[in-house]
Formats: sequence, structure tokens, C-alpha cells
Amino acid sequence: MLIFLKLGGSLITDKRQPETPRMDVLQRLAQEIAQARAADPLLKLVIGNGAGSFGHLHAKRHGTRQGVHTAEQWMGFAATADAAARLTRLVTAALLAAGVPAWSIQPSATLRCIDGTVVDGPDWAVAQALQHGLVPLIHGDVALDEVRGGTIAGTEEIMAWLARRLPLLMPNAERLARVVLAGEVDGIYTADPLQHADARLIPQITPRSLAEVAAGLGGSHGVDVTGGMIAKVEQALGMVKEQPGLEVVVCSGLIPGNIIKACSHRIAPGTRIAGDDS
Repeated sequence: MLIFLKLGGSLITDKRQPETPRMDVLQRLAQEIAQARAADPLLKLVIGNGAGSFGHLHAKRHGTRQGVHTAEQWMGFAATADAAARLTRLVTAALLAAGVPAWSIQPSATLRCIDGTVVDGPDWAVAQALQHGLVPLIHGDVALDEVRGGTIAGTEEIMAWLARRLPLLMPNAERLARVVLAGEVDGIYTADPLQHADARLIPQITPRSLAEVAAGLGGSHGVDVTGGMIAKVEQALGMVKEQPGLEVVVCSGLIPGNIIKACSHRIAPGTRIAGDDS
């Protein structure tokens, strides 16, 4: 079974404090990932981590998402890439310490965008890593852009592009079964549960039901230049429309055991995003 697992920036860092990792959370998540792999030797994982309070703060300060043109903006572009890579090095170290053969692949080395849309990236490296039993680790990163000069490609955007590309490079491999978006909150709610006590968990979202729940979807806590929760849901719905049978699960990585469940054949915790007929 092939699963994409995103460790959200709000989960592994304190997005309200500059460059503050949650090392205790990160180490526990690494142990859970190791346990999930041990329980299912056929499990193949592509892990992505958000930039959290590392990359987002630099990107917002310099407006990197919108475009990069001046010398000052290019300096911000470089600083954003460095900050995102520093966090990924911490994630890599935690995974390796837990016995997970994580290989960090720097997306910006191969990413190419056209007006903010990913058109090229690290697909071959990710495919080769999977075929050799490695766990490829990517992250939201800066990207060269034919229209904007430079931009930001979020982790989900890179994963959505990989979901389209990997079947072409690995035609005999198992199809992508699930995308897990692990954050602070155990799913998607009718309102922000950290601010509204009466917020209710939405167990499932489909393209047909999006309009009913969209009003309650806010942005991320702290700085997020990639659009917050509504952007993530829309990205997820785009993926399930393109790939029938795929499901996207939004769950909390703060609850012990959730990652093990989400990376298995069991019913995943949190909110399930799927096609209208699933």
C-alpha cells in the first residue's frame, strides 16, 4: 500500500514562535511511523513536512509566494529555502533515529512552476527511492517560476503533482491509496475547535458537500502563506477527483496512535475527503 503522509507545520513546530520545533512531538511521530512500517512490511510511504514557523515567516516577510523579482526578494527566496531545509533536517534526523530509512529530497533543486502551478519536480528521485525501499521525505519549498520569477510550492501541491506523475514512472506499483494530512486538530470541523466549543467534527467531505462546510473552514493558526485549511481541502478534493478510489484523511498527530491507524488498512481517524461515489 502506498500512502502519502504530511506532517503539518503546525504539528511539528510552534507556528506562533519563530523557528521553534516541537521535538517531543516529532520524536513520537517518528516512532509511530517506524511502528507502522514494522506492522506492514509492504507499506510504502512518501512523507512531506510543512515549513511551519521556519519557512512561512521568511516567505511572508518577503512576499515570496506572489513573486520574486528584486535583489531583496531573491535574498528572501534563498533565506526561505534555507529555513525550510533546516526544519527538514530535524525531521530526517528524528526518522533515522527511529530506524526509518528516510532520504530527504530537496524539492527546489528540480521544482519548476508556471504562475504558481507545479509543472516539474522530484518525481524520478521519489520513484527511485520507493523502489529501493527508502522513505522519501519532501517539504514545502521555494520554486523557480516562469511567470513570477520565484514562488512557493506547498507540500500538498508537490504531493498532488507526485500523485499524477508516479504512476507513469512506476506503472506496476500499487496505486496511491491514501493521503494523510496530520495536523494539530483531529479532523475538519464546522468552526475552529480551538476557538469555538460548539464546533462539530465533519466526518466526510466530498465535492458535492464542500459548499455546505466551506464557511467553517478558516486559515491556519500562525503564519501560513499557502492558504490555510480551505486551500488544503480544495487541493485534496482535486486529488480525489483525479484519482478514483483515493481518499484523503485529515487527522491530529497530537493524539498518540493516530499515525499508526492512518498508515494502515484500518479506518482512519478524523475527517475523510473522498469522491462523491466513495
